[in-house]
Amino acid sequence: RTKYEVDKETGLLKLDRVLYSSVIYPANYGFIPQSLGDDFDPLDVMILCREPIQPLCLVPCRVIGVMQMIDQGLEDDKILAVADNDANTKHLNDIRELAGHFKLELKEFFESYKRLENKTVTVPDFQGKDVALEVVSRALSFYKTKY
Repeated sequence: RTKYEVDKETGLLKLDRVLYSSVIYPANYGFIPQSLGDDFDPLDVMILCREPIQPLCLVPCRVIGVMQMIDQGLEDDKILAVADNDANTKHLNDIRELAGHFKLELKEFFESYKRLENKTVTVPDFQGKDVALEVVSRALSFYKTKY
């Protein structure tokens, strides 16, 4: 239920907040280093892996899709990836291979996790690997223009 972010001033990991709702993240939640999303934060990534991943751990992974999300009226895409070193997920190549119910769980989590903060989040769509790689490429380029 904890949400961490990298503090831009110090480079240290900081506790952003403890989720207000009694929910847990449905996947390992992190960010892509040296990327910058449309919200001026590093691009978010959810890594599918059987085991929990420690914060700030570098994870070799492969992008399989993107969950398009609107948070408080702003685009806040979540990249979906699979850990290369997990035999349970490394066979997945595209979001189409994920169970439909798992995508419903992701959608439900993100549309409800800020509700008790009186904030609105919507998940209008999921897109496949090609669109996700474009989002990643744009975020890596955006970072280079800012830093």
